[in-house]
Amino acid sequence: MKILLSLILLILGSFSAFAQSDPISAFELKWQNSKNYLIEIAEAMPEEQYPYKPSERQMSFSEQLLHIRRNMLWLSHEYIAEQDFEEPGLNKDLSKEETLSLLASAFDTVSAIVAKMNERELSEEVEFKARLKTKLQILNLIQDHATHHRGQLIVYLNLQGIEPPGYVGW
Repeated sequence: MKILLSLILLILGSFSAFAQSDPISAFELKWQNSKNYLIEIAEAMPEEQYPYKPSERQMSFSEQLLHIRRNMLWLSHEYIAEQDFEEPGLNKDLSKEETLSLLASAFDTVSAIVAKMNERELSEEVEFKARLKTKLQILNLIQDHATHHRGQLIVYLNLQGIEPPGYVGW
């Protein structure tokens, strides 16, 4: 039995290492973890605290989530898929459930766009803010932006006395 279990673990470990050796698969694995972690953070904040912001110059908790969502959709459409992105204005008074649904859907949209790519496309350059950037750099920007604002949301939870979910990395 121990030999069978060891063999299964070896095969699964090899598959996992292989999946991460491909940059698109590695991105997708990290992206799914990012999605799950951000959704956990968003779920931790009670709905009545979604309008909370630590100071007047900062976005509210819900505005942060919608900002993350819009940025990932804009960057993935305009620079990865090279499609025009125009979004009608969103109602700022969305429920927690509606906000979570829109956020999860945006993560899934990015995944679908990336799934259509091949590794060669990652090195293609696009003009971003008057500079050339590779599509891989844009994917990194999408992830970095989400991570940046997710960190702010963790602070918001702490300021409200809510223990944030434990960190989820790779």
